Amino acid sequence: MLNLNTISDSLELRADGIWYAKITKSVSYPDEGNKDCMQLEDTSYWFKHRNNCILSLVKTGGKNDVFYDIGGGNGFVSETLEQAGIETVLIEPGIYGAKNAKSRGLNNVICATTETCGIRRDTLDAIGLFDVVEHIEDDHGFLKQNYEMLKNGGYIYITLPALKLLWSNEDIYAGHFRRYTMKLAKQLLRKTGFGVGVVFYSYLFSALPLPIFLMRSLPSRLGFHKNMDDIDQCKKEHSSDKSERLLQKVWDWELGRISRRKTVPFGSSIIIVGRKL
Repeated sequence: MLNLNTISDSLELRADGIWYAKITKSVSYPDEGNKDCMQLEDTSYWFKHRNNCILSLVKTGGKNDVFYDIGGGNGFVSETLEQAGIETVLIEPGIYGAKNAKSRGLNNVICATTETCGIRRDTLDAIGLFDVVEHIEDDHGFLKQNYEMLKNGGYIYITLPALKLLWSNEDIYAGHFRRYTMKLAKQLLRKTGFGVGVVFYSYLFSALPLPIFLMRSLPSRLGFHKNMDDIDQCKKEHSSDKSERLLQKVWDWELGRISRRKTVPFGSSIIIVGRKL
């Protein structure tokens, strides 16, 4: 376990093995979010493919870097990185997510927001924000804060929900403030301070925009309301049924392109990497 007092004076290690901020702050994320995700992640093609793409990019970074998974929920990404030999610190403001991450066997778990954990400037090797930024109303200010926490030469890895056309009631339920275009995502990083340090960007899940539009966005626009608490339906949508097995070739094709630093031209998510120069 790392001594996280080396990066902050605002954290305390408690008996449960989790580091806590000395003050708390609310976040735009539903209380049930981590609970629902915990029931989906291990069997979901979506979470698995996203993890594979993230890992393919992160593992080419500094071999001795410590990776900070900010807003990392139940630790599903952190666990994958740890299994690949990348030392990881999960920072998660929700106590349910932090405890789940600890139960996964992660050593370094902080229950705090980036504001309340008080990380010093220029101290972090690498940062991950995986489907986090859309939950922050002031996304520019949030990314500026992450930029300041990074060391010079450090990388930031971000995934975002893509395409404003795909906005639906599910986005509202999840606590999203927006969906992004690639142009908007690149502009955001550049305005934040990364400038020419935007080193890679691509869409993901190229097979999903049409189904999402037909099954979520269009019904939302027509005034139909889905039961967001139906976890069985969510499991069905994330399961590897026959149609998903047929789409595995698409996910393999995307992962191959990402691994070779080639872009996927269209999709329902964005992955983007910046470097502090």
